Amino acid sequence: MRPLQIIYQDQDIIAINKPSGVLVHKTKIASQDLVNCVDLLRNQILQPVFPIHRLDRATSGVLLFALNSKIAKQLSQLFEQRKIEKKYVAITRGYLADEGEIDRPLKKTPQHEPKEAFTHYKTLKTMELPHAVGKYKTARYSLVELKPKTGRRNQIRRHLRGVSHPIIGDTTHGDSRHNIFFKEHFKLDRLLLHAEELSFNHPIHLKKVNLSIKSPKKWLEIF
Repeated sequence: MRPLQIIYQDQDIIAINKPSGVLVHKTKIASQDLVNCVDLLRNQILQPVFPIHRLDRATSGVLLFALNSKIAKQLSQLFEQRKIEKKYVAITRGYLADEGEIDRPLKKTPQHEPKEAFTHYKTLKTMELPHAVGKYKTARYSLVELKPKTGRRNQIRRHLRGVSHPIIGDTTHGDSRHNIFFKEHFKLDRLLLHAEELSFNHPIHLKKVNLSIKSPKKWLEIF
């Protein structure tokens, strides 16, 4: 596997462009043989790394690590206090409204109580294709900017599914017909969700840190 793309590094933190299909770290339910970003990055820079947040295995984009446990605790507190701004881009089924907020509590598991969850969205572009995918004669899609204000499990994917605009390529919460169409028509066989930006005040020098990775070029080209 190619070395991970490092987009920012100082003596306290490091951020990478996480590839789609790679785990952030080892999990109980995933095969221990699967590669993960923690091991890859640790071996690449030859020092311990501490993941600060999570991205789904299928999601690409900005992933932040601390280089020591003290900074890891401080950054984790920023996430808990909602002082880290996150922006994602996704391609969804159908025409999403121009702008709005999804306010829908989510459960971590069926056994847990629902917790508040908010996702702000803004439609950047839409397109209609002359292909019958499902019950309609044409297929409509939206390129959407998403800013989650909370960090529930699979929040963006579940919220968009809940408003009948699932993300293309989502094999759990999506629409298999449209997933297959994108795979065959555009050669895109992955979850079309990308963590584009992460912004926060550095816990040491307190200056604003803006980390960004543009969405995959092909996503923009098809619109």
